[in-house]
Amino acid sequence: MQITRAGEYGVLGLLNLARREPGEVVMIDALSRDEGIPRSFLAKVFQQLARAGLVRSLRGVGGGFVLARQPDQITVLEVLEAIEGRLALQRCTLDMAACRDTAGCRLCGLLGRAQDRMRDVLGQTTLAELAGVEHRKEAV
Repeated sequence: MQITRAGEYGVLGLLNLARREPGEVVMIDALSRDEGIPRSFLAKVFQQLARAGLVRSLRGVGGGFVLARQPDQITVLEVLEAIEGRLALQRCTLDMAACRDTAGCRLCGLLGRAQDRMRDVLGQTTLAELAGVEHRKEAV
């Protein structure tokens, strides 16, 4: 398993929003320029993030994107899975029925434990923590 560029760019884009003032609306052009990410690619990634409810898209003059929740309420796991789908190290760790070894194998058990730890780390790491920002109150 490897996180795709889309997943990486999604996290980087949301970290950019997390470092800004709460509620600040940012155009995709600015995010693209700041992070050095192709605009069209980042726009597609942000559409996925909007569908997942992690950002809100505002249209018109002064439009752009804003975090849908506080940075300390959004985990890296949520961001990655909004783009990548459920993260798994191997097919059988998602669906034991797909495993060829119906009795289970030691490899599936090991990968399952490793996957659980990876999901724990990503699920416990918030955008605020990763961006190095303190929690700032604002109704989103």
